[in-house]
Amino acid sequence: MLGSLFRRLTAAPARHWPLFDALTRIAREPHWYLEGTVPDTLDGRFAVLSTVTAMTSARLERDGPAGDRASVMLTERFIEVMESEHREMGLGDPTLGKTVRKLVGMLAQRTDLWRSAGDFPEATRESLYKDEVAPDALAHSSAALQRFAERLAQAELAEIERGNIA
Repeated sequence: MLGSLFRRLTAAPARHWPLFDALTRIAREPHWYLEGTVPDTLDGRFAVLSTVTAMTSARLERDGPAGDRASVMLTERFIEVMESEHREMGLGDPTLGKTVRKLVGMLAQRTDLWRSAGDFPEATRESLYKDEVAPDALAHSSAALQRFAERLAQAELAEIERGNIA
């Protein structure tokens, strides 16, 4: 979608498909929905996917201009997938743009949250759960996101871009 407008920023969009595919696999792991009790619904799955995507974008931005480009490409892939998924669900053109903009706004909010998250349990609560969550479920999800953040922090930019973050 934005690739045609910003070709110089995203000369090789296919390069980040492995990263988005890896994030999608992470978001589909059953533990989020079982032990973490994130609702296994469209909203719940979106919350997990947008959380790990936001955390990855925040990590990529730490690598300067190359990381910024990678973050933009990841966001563009996120937009492409959200648009495609909503078209498959039957959402038509008049409402599709508004819906996708809302989803991208939610991703941006989560990215802002994870850029400065110091308290993992509180950031996890805000990012994954709309309602109250049991302490053991929050502890599970918070620990899982902490481990994910540690893997991201230890990985080189090229490895992250290739989706080698599991």
